This record gives sequence, C-alpha cells and structure tokens, in this order.
Amino acid sequence: MDAIVLAGGYATRMWPITKHQPKMLLPVGETTVIDGTLAELEADERVDTVYLSTNEAFANVFADHIEKNGYEKAQLSVEDTSDEDEKFGVVGALAQLYEREDLDDDLFVIAGDNLIGFDLSDFLDHFEKKEAPVLAAYDVGSLEKAKSYGLVELDGDQVVDFQEKPEEPKSTLVSIACYAFPADSVRFAEYLQGENNPDEPGWYIDWLQDQEPTYAYTFDDVWFDIGEADAYFDTVEWKLDGGSLIHSDATVENSEIGNTVHVMEGAEVIDSQLDRTLVFPNATVRNSDLDETILNHNVEIADKDIADALISQISPEQ
Repeated sequence: MDAIVLAGGYATRMWPITKHQPKMLLPVGETTVIDGTLAELEADERVDTVYLSTNEAFANVFADHIEKNGYEKAQLSVEDTSDEDEKFGVVGALAQLYEREDLDDDLFVIAGDNLIGFDLSDFLDHFEKKEAPVLAAYDVGSLEKAKSYGLVELDGDQVVDFQEKPEEPKSTLVSIACYAFPADSVRFAEYLQGENNPDEPGWYIDWLQDQEPTYAYTFDDVWFDIGEADAYFDTVEWKLDGGSLIHSDATVENSEIGNTVHVMEGAEVIDSQLDRTLVFPNATVRNSDLDETILNHNVEIADKDIADALISQISPEQ
C-alpha cells in the first residue's frame, strides 16, 4: 500500500501566519499538525511509501522537515503550482500524482491538516476487512458545521448517499478527508474524463459510491480540521489540555501566563500578560496584554494591548 498526505494548500484564511510557512507544520505542543500522521504511517508495515503532496512554494520547507525528523518512507511529490490561483483541485492533484509517481497499489489518502484521535492502523484494519473503498466519518454534532463538509448517509456501515457541502444537511455525520482505496478503485482519471468536479474529494466519493460498494469507519475520538485560526487554537488547547507550555530556551519574566499559551524556542515574554496566545520562535513581547493572538517568528511587540490577531510584523506607528 502507498499513502498520500495532502499538503498542497496555501491556507489563505490563516494569512499572514501561513503566508510563508505551511499550516501543516504549525506547532501543536511539542510537535506539528502533520507529524502525528507521518509518524503513524512510518510505523505501519503495510505502508511502503508516503507521498507528501505539496506545491512548489513549500517544497523546500517540507523537504527540510522530512530530513530533520528522519522519516524514511516520506518523499515529496510536488505539484506544478506556486500560488492558490494555479491549483488543480484535490482530485485533479491526486490524479496527477498517481500518474506522475506511476502508482498501481492500494492507496491511503489523508488531508495533512487533519489531526485525528484514532489510530490510523485501526482504520487500515477496517479497510483490509472490507476489501473495498473506506472513508472515515465523524459526527460534528451541528447542522451548521455539517454544511462545510461532505455529508455521509449510511446503511449499516455502507455509504448509500454522499452530499458535498449541502445547503440543508439532514444529519451531522461527515467525511473527514481520510480514505483508503483498493488499487482497482483508484479511478481518478476515469472520474475526471467524465468532466466531474476536480476540486473536493467528496465529489469523487459521491461518484464512486454509485459505482461500487463504499464503506465508512465511524469514530468518536477527537478530530480537528485546521482550516482557520479558531480551529488551530482549539487544537492547541486540546494538546495542552488547556494549560501552557514554555520552551526551555524561552525567557518569561514578571509575566502572567494564562490558559492555552505556548511560548516557543528563543521567544521572550517580559512584563506582559498572555491568554490563549502563541508566541513563535524568537518573537518578543514586552509590557503588553495579548489575548487570542498568534505572533509569528521574530515579531517584536511592545506596549500593546492586542486581541484576536495574527501578526507577522507590526510597524512602530501602530
């Protein structure tokens, strides 16, 4: 089996924090968004190669990350795009990767910005038992939230209907962009030749479940879809169990550190108050009150009260 980890997005909803760094490498506690997935796939003997699908803009960043962390199965597969306007859509990118890398084996696909509570090995066990396409499904518990995802209707554990981002969802069970396909069910080229939607993988699942039996692996563990800042904060809050994390190489002096605060390597926090705030490496905060704020690498803040902000730089007159 081969695996594809989708990491080609530009995360424009989280700019400027993600303008020059992929959101999949944003820190979550002492690791990053994507590392749990890469580590689990590295450890699973059924997985031969992990193709990290990304774009030209972030290729070097991911290459450095793979080398730094010693992943032996992971290798880059780079889309010929460098900004959001050039993207092929997820299904289009999958089809190109499958052809580019000359793949012909069973395939596991997962979005790199997913942080999932269940073990991927359990999901692959379920796939092996079914010997058919399988998706992971989660109850988001809200009809409003369900509008943003692919809605799954089941008969037992078989998918009998799939609606991508329905305007009026009838349930709250959604697909989370985690799939496994037998080799014969990898039909991306056939799907695209029918002039079907190349953007969201849910459209492919909707088409596929009409072609052949497709099943769901439902779970109750945590799931975070890190598409915007609020979801990222929620992920960090879960990882830190609502507490704080101060890196051993950070400096915190005469400051009040509240809940869900991470002060990272080389950062300085002096005479300040932080709550639900992430201070990235080598950033500096002095005499300031920050709430629901992310300070990017090397940012310097002094004598400010800031809330609900993503900051990559700040000018002296602000």
